[in-house]
Amino acid sequence: MNRDNIDELRRSHEQFRLLVQGVADYAIYMLDPEGNVSSWNSGAERIKGYRPDDIIGSHYSMFYTPEDVATREPWKNLVAAKERGRLETEGWRVRKDGTRFWAHVILDRIDDDNGQFIGFAKVTRDVTEKRNAALALEQARNALFQSQKLEAIGQLTGGVAHDFNNLLMAIHGNLELLTQVDGLPSRGRTLVGNALNGVRRGVALVQRMLAFARRQQLHLAPVKVADLVYGMSDLMRTSLGPGITVEASFPLSLPPVLADVNQLELCLLNLAVNARDAMPEGGTLQISGRTEEVLDPDGLGLSPGDYVRLSLVDNGEGMDAATLERATEPFFTTKGVGKGTGLGLSMVHGIVQQCGGAMKLSSSRPGGTTVDIWLPLAHAAAPSAELSAKTASATEPREAAASAERAAETVTSVLVVDDDPLVLSTTVEMLCFEGFDAIGASSAKQALKVLGESPVSVLVTDHAMPGMTGMELAAHVAEAYPDIHVVLASGYAELPDQTPAVHTRLQKPYGRADLLAALRAS
Repeated sequence: MNRDNIDELRRSHEQFRLLVQGVADYAIYMLDPEGNVSSWNSGAERIKGYRPDDIIGSHYSMFYTPEDVATREPWKNLVAAKERGRLETEGWRVRKDGTRFWAHVILDRIDDDNGQFIGFAKVTRDVTEKRNAALALEQARNALFQSQKLEAIGQLTGGVAHDFNNLLMAIHGNLELLTQVDGLPSRGRTLVGNALNGVRRGVALVQRMLAFARRQQLHLAPVKVADLVYGMSDLMRTSLGPGITVEASFPLSLPPVLADVNQLELCLLNLAVNARDAMPEGGTLQISGRTEEVLDPDGLGLSPGDYVRLSLVDNGEGMDAATLERATEPFFTTKGVGKGTGLGLSMVHGIVQQCGGAMKLSSSRPGGTTVDIWLPLAHAAAPSAELSAKTASATEPREAAASAERAAETVTSVLVVDDDPLVLSTTVEMLCFEGFDAIGASSAKQALKVLGESPVSVLVTDHAMPGMTGMELAAHVAEAYPDIHVVLASGYAELPDQTPAVHTRLQKPYGRADLLAALRAS
């Protein structure tokens, strides 16, 4: 080789060295056969934090985490690269300052011109941001899938609950009428009473299904959580038994939240019973609350703002990851047959979301379970408890006759509108039994025709009807017949609390006493 060729080779080597040294986004360096660093570029210094005189001569295992060093990962990689010729992998690496980054690594075996093994070439790239973006995308996809799955189940559950509501209402109304029949034997009254108790349990189940589907009618008002929890102490003690100790802790300045007080109480009782079941040998349930400003919703689905964070913590058996993932799914339960519907947590989840809040479960097995509930603060413009007073409430059966008498003084005729023939005939029969002049219509169109032909004092209409909804019918009636009192019956929550065309709201499924209370409000 002449001098010109040697000079050319030197220039080529120098250009390659400058090229490698100038690459700032990749750590490119050489290792000797034992894994000691023998060269170092600017990219390696930028990514790992070491200067050349800090690191050259040191073993490259110092870039690995203590966990990987303990499993001999660096030496295993050297063996694999030597045997295969090339190794490509990803994993955590450690910088000089102790911080970690996610690295994409290529380790190549280097042989000289004679085929003799002389070491390794190593290229490392910091892909932490790329990995975080991929993880965030995967989490978003999983969250979207879970949301779509729950939405689909919610729609199915809500539809089933609506139809089940109508069936229960027909059964409940006719059983109540049967109790009023003269000469019904004692044995018959007992059987009817048992059937009514079964219907009430079915109604409770439907309410849970509607709560999960977020279609239950709620009456939002300011609620002082601390007062609610302390007021439930006797109920908690009776429901949980002597083996469970309940510890409540709330700051004196905790602001009220916007919620349905009855449904929130039901949620707390359900969560407390779940905690009791997770502590068969007894234990402690801690209930606490604090204000929290939510800036980053972190997948909770909350709007940024101030919330009250209500926490229930037990020291029970806890849940493994698979159970925790499915815990809020409807009808999923780890309890034995007949010991639960699997709707408790899904009901709480639905009610909390309907209130504008969020629920999060965290658990380990063993280690207990924590349920965190975020509820929005009640502002001055929040609806008060009196706002829902116009909704017909349940009246005790023994008051039904008096209610009918008072209602009959002002109500001369009632038009009932419902597309379900069972519900329609049952409602008309209940009203006629109480002495009202009641007629039925199976659609809003038929109802408008009846209104044009006969005088009517009160219109009782279902909301969810094909063609024209009950709300739309109420608007027509308010414009054409302003003196008619409109009672809107619905088991759903999509309707606004205040609607000028609707005078009274009636929650489905309703019984005779509820119906009479609605007429008395007219």
